[in-house]
Amino acid sequence: MSSFFIKKKGNAKTDENAVAKKRKAAASGKSRGALKKVLNEEISSESETEGPPVNKKSKAEDEYLEETAQEKKLRLAKLYLDQLRAEEEKTAEDGSCETDVIAGRLQEEVLEQRGKLQRLVAQDYLVPDAADLRLLRGHKLPVTCLVVSPDDKFIFSASKDCSIIKWDVESGRKLRTVPGGRKGTEDRHVGHTAHILCMAISSDGKYLATGDMNKLIMIWEATTCKHLYKFTGHRDAVSGLSFRKGTHDLYSASHDRSIKVWNVDENAYVETMFGHQDVITGLDSLSRERCVTAGGRDQTVRVWKIAEESQLVFHGHEGSIDCIQLINEEHMISGADDGSLALWSVNKKKPLCTVKRAHGCHGDEGLEQPYWISAVTALHNTDAVASGSHNSKVQLWRCGEGYRSLQPLFSIPVVGFVNSLKFSNSGNFLVAGVGQEHRLGRWWRIKEAKNGLYIIPLKKRDSEPEQSSTNGE
Repeated sequence: MSSFFIKKKGNAKTDENAVAKKRKAAASGKSRGALKKVLNEEISSESETEGPPVNKKSKAEDEYLEETAQEKKLRLAKLYLDQLRAEEEKTAEDGSCETDVIAGRLQEEVLEQRGKLQRLVAQDYLVPDAADLRLLRGHKLPVTCLVVSPDDKFIFSASKDCSIIKWDVESGRKLRTVPGGRKGTEDRHVGHTAHILCMAISSDGKYLATGDMNKLIMIWEATTCKHLYKFTGHRDAVSGLSFRKGTHDLYSASHDRSIKVWNVDENAYVETMFGHQDVITGLDSLSRERCVTAGGRDQTVRVWKIAEESQLVFHGHEGSIDCIQLINEEHMISGADDGSLALWSVNKKKPLCTVKRAHGCHGDEGLEQPYWISAVTALHNTDAVASGSHNSKVQLWRCGEGYRSLQPLFSIPVVGFVNSLKFSNSGNFLVAGVGQEHRLGRWWRIKEAKNGLYIIPLKKRDSEPEQSSTNGE
């Protein structure tokens, strides 16, 4: 190690030689005190400079060019130490506040990984004014799926018209459109030529994945919507996609009853898992190496442990389970066509809570049928969840302590089938993908509905700072 050396102007040749000897000794590591002394002498020598003024920038550049590798190391180390010293002084000025904030963040991260974090935010949400809702129109047929970018600035949506649209949240404008192609043009069309059923975006916002009825998975560059890869391998419609949080590992689910794992960075297939006895209708994942699925009419929810190549099977709904979403690493919510919503823990085979006929019923007296639950979503690591059906409402719910109850908060009017729901990462708005038909079929058609996206602002009442609770099982 050597020092950042500034030449001393003048005639004191002997002093210069002496400093050079001291520096050499210090650089060889013989004396730490000598190194400190040399640094002091060299820095102070700048004030003793004589002669005409020199351009500082060119002088500094010349000195850096004359530096040896050892001198550069010492200079950079000294700068780093100065930065650390400045940070320590700032922390000391701030007192214990900064320490408390860091400790709080670390504690939340630990609780989040364990699936025990539950920020209590739902009770602070206010009923949105119907005039504040924004409808974004661009798809010709029902919207089937959507995702919100990690920074909450963009929304990606897809439809039965086989198109993908990237929207700007603030202005509501279309930024990019990937048009759908006609059946039979697969060889020459860049994009989908069949109904798109599902989509996912990586947690860093780099990749967008979409799956369709043609058994295909398309990978796109999220920024430009440029097509990158095409994954083939499923034998039926691709109905669920999710990126593992913090990675570019992609999980896919299909009507062929299988789960597949892909590595998007390497454009590679990894493995396949089987277990469901009917078509898989939904899939979700977070940061753990596992995913959860809804098994349609086999009436099971399953947790897939990828590394162990094992699965946990959960029973509770009486109808086809059409949608599922993780709330945190250990709790999830699902919806079925029997009109029920269920809250689950990965540690219990039966639901912690079930709300039957969550969106009410329709039909003549004596022949009433519950409204199907067609979409669910959760604001991760909080007590806020939402559900959608075709009763022209999105319902917001509050999870009770330990996720053992569901209390309705308020409903938001939207006309049509709510085929997809997503909270923004900040929790400041909710997006509903709406259409005249259900995303998986054409059992009913709501003619007055408009195919598009509703952006629903979620305002909070002025209250105390967010509370958190831990959940023990």
